[in-house]
Amino acid sequence: MNPVPLHHDPDRPARGLAIRGVVLLQPLDLVIGLLVLAFFLVSALISDGDVPRSLLGGGLIMLVMFAVGGSIEVIIDSLRSIPGLGTVVGFITNGPEMLCLLVGLLGDDIIFAASTPLGSNFMNPLMLLAAGLVTGTLGLVFRRDTLVTAVTLLTTATLAAVFFALEPVTPYVIWLVAATVVSALLFMRRPSDPAQVDDGGGLPRWSAIPAVIALVAAGYWLDPVVSLTAEASHAPKGLIGFFVLAALTSWPEFRSCLGLLRRGRTTSAVLNITVSNITNLWLAALGVLVYLAL
Repeated sequence: MNPVPLHHDPDRPARGLAIRGVVLLQPLDLVIGLLVLAFFLVSALISDGDVPRSLLGGGLIMLVMFAVGGSIEVIIDSLRSIPGLGTVVGFITNGPEMLCLLVGLLGDDIIFAASTPLGSNFMNPLMLLAAGLVTGTLGLVFRRDTLVTAVTLLTTATLAAVFFALEPVTPYVIWLVAATVVSALLFMRRPSDPAQVDDGGGLPRWSAIPAVIALVAAGYWLDPVVSLTAEASHAPKGLIGFFVLAALTSWPEFRSCLGLLRRGRTTSAVLNITVSNITNLWLAALGVLVYLAL
């Protein structure tokens, strides 16, 4: 398939902090960061927690989110002309989920280990919906490979929900086999994502290397920063896990969808979410395999 032109308007002013047209920090990052900060502050005030530490932790969470958002924009812009961009970004943005999986496995808690990647399978479609609304491309998003996208999102969410209804050991083996086979089939049936013509602008290809390193570093600090803030604010762990942690680990997917949709890469944006959901199943399956082996 021939490359298609890159949909980019060089005269369109960037919204937020930008370098060479690449938005590293946008107003929406600040809004979401302030909401997270307010969540922990209110929790600390209601439950007699440590307000200064809660504010410190909330500020650190905002910094992590900004690092994630900026890294994603650099990765997308530097790799914008490669084929399969949506698939590549879908893999890269699962770094925070992988970190949470490792933390859970080290604590010998398979439920906690699998909860973040599998929980993201419910949050990711919402991120795609939100990105479509923000960019005004919602109609295009849901007209592109509708059946394949719907089947992939529904199946990956269903497998995630089934996992938490299982009893340990033997049913885990059945789920492991089913999730591996079904996710592999879904991955092979994903839509094609053509390359786009490189217009010669933007960031050089090598810029993706430090951006990936920054993204991994931000993901590394995500769990300890949230844990620190949760302890200081006395926020309920279940509430944090469902609303805060799930939203934060899915933030890379949201930012990548925004960047791709604004560049006219609708198929890439959809693939970013569907491949991310499939990868979450692979992460959880790997966690189950390690758990059973040990």
